[in-house]
Amino acid sequence: MKNIPKDLKEKLQKDYPINIGKIIKEEKSSDGSIKYLFEFEGGHTVEAVLLLMKEEIKDEKGNISQGAKYTFCVSSQVGCKVGCSFCLTAKGGFTRDLSAGEIVAQVSYLKKLNNIAQNKAVNIVYMGMGEPLDNYDNLVKAIKIISELDGLAISTRRQTISTSGISSKIEKLGEEDLGVQLAISLHAVDDGLRSELIPMNKAYNIQSIIDAVKKFPIDTRKKVMFEYLVIKDKNDDIASANKLIKILDGIQAKVNLIYFNPYPGTPYGRPSRNAMVKFQEQLIKKGVLCTIRESKGLDISAACGQLKEQTNEENK
Repeated sequence: MKNIPKDLKEKLQKDYPINIGKIIKEEKSSDGSIKYLFEFEGGHTVEAVLLLMKEEIKDEKGNISQGAKYTFCVSSQVGCKVGCSFCLTAKGGFTRDLSAGEIVAQVSYLKKLNNIAQNKAVNIVYMGMGEPLDNYDNLVKAIKIISELDGLAISTRRQTISTSGISSKIEKLGEEDLGVQLAISLHAVDDGLRSELIPMNKAYNIQSIIDAVKKFPIDTRKKVMFEYLVIKDKNDDIASANKLIKILDGIQAKVNLIYFNPYPGTPYGRPSRNAMVKFQEQLIKKGVLCTIRESKGLDISAACGQLKEQTNEENK
């Protein structure tokens, strides 16, 4: 636009930028997953991931009989305060919160970069770098923009907040009743191990999280997802499975078992397939819906924070 005053142009460029970040690196997996490293203001970098859940299928005439299905994993902070012992993001410490615009930008960029129509529905999971509920105000603002019909028009039912379990913020989010889905990174069935894995557990223990979840408004067709990172010889035994069943009693829950993805220097190991299946079978036998998340991007930097850390090392 050339018919506006120069000082207004300068103000718009400064206060209302259209392009607020750039991609500085990407890795593509053979399974269709793509991990992007974004650079935002101040040279700070975060990761976002596109997961191809179902491929596009065409019939003999070349018409699309099944559209592709995508899940976007987006970051909410540069670094993280939680300090989980199994997480590579924690190694770099915490730098700053992302703005609502920087959260929304990740979704918008992923669509543009992959030629996904702007009106195409995708699933969004706030489970990249950072603890989403630790950046509460910007997160909620981003969710509202993304779901707004004049925004990206992605329903809140397609947006999932994955949290390490800040009980007070779970209750606050429940009171807002945005219609979002909830995923709890539980990872352990006793406070001793959970405090080792997630130091924040000392402030927000397992029982406080369960109490908050029970108050959270859930669509009757949906369930609260409990993410359970399975670590070899730490939490992969049947006794842990039985404790988990007891903890989730009375909750409309679904458990997602996740293989730990080892990275250089970690003391933790990847569990065997057999241990994962036995754990799953025990939960299902007791009436708890349980899935095993098949790891994606194993041929690239799969662990959260791995691409950022790798890039930092290369730039030293």
